[in-house]
Amino acid sequence: MTTLEIECPVCAEVLELTEQDRAELTVGDVIVCDSCHAEMEVTHNGPGEDFELELLGILTTCPNCGEEFEVTEDLLAASPVVQGTDGSEVSVVTCPHCRANIELEFEDDDGTAV
Repeated sequence: MTTLEIECPVCAEVLELTEQDRAELTVGDVIVCDSCHAEMEVTHNGPGEDFELELLGILTTCPNCGEEFEVTEDLLAASPVVQGTDGSEVSVVTCPHCRANIELEFEDDDGTAV
């Protein structure tokens, strides 16, 4: 049985899809990364390695109010990027629940900033 390996566009975790997994997926289905919880929509599922995903969003929890919300590409595009306290670049997003400004830095599993 062939396994297709796909790299998560957020954390670079390798997602493995078996032939059976792919047979059950249709265009519009959503796959969630086990590591960073990024949501990706299946946009094409053809034969062989002809398979495409589009990033939908990332779930995060606000440290101020504890509510979970989705960080989408549109939200990130509209958010300023500033230098964090440790010198790395971070995106500043606003929590939709309590309106707190939150600095987000994306990291690989090994802890390096993305």
